[in-house]
Amino acid sequence: MPLCTQVAWLFLVAIPVACIAWTVTHEEIFREPRDFCVKGSKEGKTILARKFFYVFTCEYCFSHYVTILMLVFTGYKLLIDDWRGYVLAGFSIVWIANFYMAIFALIKVDVNRERLQLKKEQEDADLK
Repeated sequence: MPLCTQVAWLFLVAIPVACIAWTVTHEEIFREPRDFCVKGSKEGKTILARKFFYVFTCEYCFSHYVTILMLVFTGYKLLIDDWRGYVLAGFSIVWIANFYMAIFALIKVDVNRERLQLKKEQEDADLK
């Protein structure tokens, strides 16, 4: 695969990885399982149990496992056409996906701030 195609794949495959990792670790739809995992990560009897549950609460950690599944699903390799290509692709996808999630987190904070500001302005207008 030509290098420019490999790079395009890198940035494109990182999008669903970021989407899945963010949704599972932050969004309301997975709140109950995530709360269960948070409890398990704090109250697990063994370190293995605590770390197992922690993976589902940390977008960085979870993105590694989503990336592994994406690599199995797509067969994507970066630069080298053997197992080393999978390793390079895996860590590269995780890095790009976490960059995407950091940008999304910043945007989401700004949107939430604007919503709260509009709500406060509406409440102030209703009081007058």
